[in-house]
Amino acid sequence: MGRGCATALALVLFFLAITAGEDDRVSDLLRRQAGSKDGIIELDDTGIRHLAASANRPYALLVFFDAHHLRERSGLKLDELRGEFSLLARSYIKNNAGGSGESKIFFCALEFQRAQASFAMFGVNALPHGRFLAPGSGPLNASESMMELNDMVRSAEGMAAYVESKIRHKVGAIDRPPLVSRNQLLLVAAAAIVAAPYVLKKLLIEGKDTPFHNSKLWCVGALLVYFFSVAGGMHNIIRKMPLFMPDRNDPSKIVAFYQGSGMQLGAEGFAVGFLYTVVGLVALDHWKTGYEIHGYLPRGWL
Repeated sequence: MGRGCATALALVLFFLAITAGEDDRVSDLLRRQAGSKDGIIELDDTGIRHLAASANRPYALLVFFDAHHLRERSGLKLDELRGEFSLLARSYIKNNAGGSGESKIFFCALEFQRAQASFAMFGVNALPHGRFLAPGSGPLNASESMMELNDMVRSAEGMAAYVESKIRHKVGAIDRPPLVSRNQLLLVAAAAIVAAPYVLKKLLIEGKDTPFHNSKLWCVGALLVYFFSVAGGMHNIIRKMPLFMPDRNDPSKIVAFYQGSGMQLGAEGFAVGFLYTVVGLVALDHWKTGYEIHGYLPRGWL
């Protein structure tokens, strides 16, 4: 009886020690994450083994393999991918701070010069390369799930869809900074307002037989602007979305319509934009009424 109690006590203490060790790893990761400027935890060979090689690890790791000496190769686009990976990490941290998903996954990077042994262990022979280490996956090896950084996953939104499929937890909205800052936008708006009267007077009043007096050109321009807006043109430019992508199940086929939320391929946007434009033209019966639209300019501008 005494020996059984001692064995049970030893097992309890053993599991408590394991739990305490995992809690220490989580605290260490949260501390490193908080000290990172871009939300990505930089690791070396020792760090990845300490934080990842555990059979009872309660968190997942998404690892981005990097090499500073290859950043100059434009074809690899490592800088661009690192930026999208950072955007994913910062958005996840912001959207899940203090919640159940705070320590569900951590975003890490291994640089070749500091982690050559890890590159060899995972069998990384070419970049770009990413690996998903599932919770409690035990000893590290080359069979860990590889994140294929194809056209679909090269954006933060594509990476977020990949992460959500792996951890069954929402990443949240990607907090992508605007292309133009608020101050820049205000400056451009102020310049446009100041220059508008002069430009309009020169082009529309003093000018004769210019393209701006051609009603057909205005009509075509309006249609192009409408098509570009309903087709999600700005979405495709800002998020650098491809027209289509290879099918995951059969790389010989292509996918033009992505089955999922939070992502739209370029071909899908153009198809929808074309349908909207055609339907809009059919519905605009008042184009046949003969009415014309005239601009109004104050007499002081004449």
